[in-house]
Amino acid sequence: MTLLAGGIFAVALAVIALEWVHRTKVALVGAGLMVVLGVLTLDRAVEAVDWGTLGLLVGMMVIVGLTERTGVFTYLALRVAQLSHGSPFRLVFLLALVTGVLSAFLDNLTAILLVVPITLLIADVLRVPPIPLVLVEVLASNIGGTATLIGDPPNIMIGVHVAELSFLDFIVNLAPVAIVTLAVVTLLLYLVYRPQLRSDPARAAEIERLDAARDMREAPYVKRSLAVLIGTIVAFFLHAPLHLEPPVVALAGATVLLVVAADDVEDALERVEWSTIFFFLGLFVMVGGLEERGIIEEVAEFVADVTGGSRTGEALAILWGAAGGSALVDNIPFTAAMIPVVDQLAPPDEPFDDANWWALALGACFGGNATMIAAAANVAATGVLERTGNPVSFVRFLAVGLPVTLVSLTIATAYLLLFQL
Repeated sequence: MTLLAGGIFAVALAVIALEWVHRTKVALVGAGLMVVLGVLTLDRAVEAVDWGTLGLLVGMMVIVGLTERTGVFTYLALRVAQLSHGSPFRLVFLLALVTGVLSAFLDNLTAILLVVPITLLIADVLRVPPIPLVLVEVLASNIGGTATLIGDPPNIMIGVHVAELSFLDFIVNLAPVAIVTLAVVTLLLYLVYRPQLRSDPARAAEIERLDAARDMREAPYVKRSLAVLIGTIVAFFLHAPLHLEPPVVALAGATVLLVVAADDVEDALERVEWSTIFFFLGLFVMVGGLEERGIIEEVAEFVADVTGGSRTGEALAILWGAAGGSALVDNIPFTAAMIPVVDQLAPPDEPFDDANWWALALGACFGGNATMIAAAANVAATGVLERTGNPVSFVRFLAVGLPVTLVSLTIATAYLLLFQL
């Protein structure tokens, strides 16, 4: 059964990485095989699902989906373009900044789906190639999403799993390194793409004339949606003293927004990315099969043996290993597999140590920039580019993403050594 569990998971990861079949189908088939073939019982499969993570995802998807239709995010993106006044330097940094901030407080996939269509409009008006701007945003989204518990799926999974880590802990420990990394990476990308981003002042004037607030004026429930969104984010900051878990905060915010700003509940619930929810569900069951058959424990023992039990060695091995695994597969399934490994590495009789968890978060999130398939935001952005006649090949993405990942991991390594280990 051990070989069977490992084989099902390995094949599933390979198929997900090669994108032969939609990843949700792969995860559900893998989960079904784990149960049908007796790797784990139905009761254990249900126990393996992290319902808190799914609740947090559903709640945030409802909140963001209902807020999006108010035009707030379109307004923000257009105002960024107008503030740049046609300067490529300002445009790149402002787009990276707004994408990073949106990714931190909404989630990086949502941020990309919001800003990329507006970026294509900006690029068309300014007559500059859209690919450099979108690639900057994709890389910024994965870095910005690192800063908070709700910014990137790996962080959501870690934050819900580890009760000792609060929303504020994520910001205090990850936001500083994310901000430094975002600034360094954006500057490097601007230097690389500067020759391609020369805009005509007359074109910049066209952006200035666009009415950024038009959609907001025409949309209902703008104030209500913004109030609930801001209130939910504030509640995340205060969830520890309020004794509320992050999934409860997200679902409570979604419920309030459904009551005060949703005329059609069915339409609101359609904004939930159910394929992503079921992907997570199948993934948790497959990882539960690995735990049931002792594979996770064996991996943890291997890491401990290789590092000689060194706290520093373990953290750096997790950081670079998570980045490498995320680059090859996808940071979501790799994080799901690594969470129980990090659990196993923690000595049961010693006080809680968060260093390995920050190493896992940094490795998974930064590793999500390495390849086109390493993070959901990458897949979504390149898909939009392809549909608009601006395809990005795997090699072209790798040529940008891999150097950015190496720079990011170098900064993360220095950060861990100086402040966490």
